[in-house]
Amino acid sequence: MMRPYEVAFIAHPEVDEDGLIALTDKVQGWITAASGTVEKVERLGKKRLAYEIRKQRDGHYVIINAQLSTGGPQDVERNLRLTEQVLRFMITRIDENAPAAPAAETAAAPEAAAAPEAQASPAPETTPAA
Repeated sequence: MMRPYEVAFIAHPEVDEDGLIALTDKVQGWITAASGTVEKVERLGKKRLAYEIRKQRDGHYVIINAQLSTGGPQDVERNLRLTEQVLRFMITRIDENAPAAPAAETAAAPEAAAAPEAQASPAPETTPAA
C-alpha cells in the first residue's frame, strides 16, 4: 500500500548548484529504489537557519513529495543519515483524511461576522472592590 510522504532536507551551504541537483537526484533514486514514486520536487534555495547546525548558519532547503510503501521511509532515512552533505532531514507522512486548510477569505469571514455581535453587546458590569 502506497502512502504520501514529504521528505524534507537541508543540504550543506557549501554544496554548489550542480552538487545540489546531484544530491536531489540521489535522494529521488533512493525513493524509487524503495519502490516509491516521486510526485513533486521543490528546491527552496539557500536560507538562514534558525540555529547553528554543525557550525553552519545557512543551508539549501529541498522538499520532495513522494508515494512510498510501508518500509520505504526507513530505507530513505538510513541513506539520508549516512550522507554528510545533509545537515538535517525529516520524513513526514501526509494525512490523506485531513480536511483541507480553509482559504484566507473563508477564515476571515466568520471573524468579521462575529465582530459586530461583540460590539453590540453591552460591556460587562464590574463592581468596585471594597
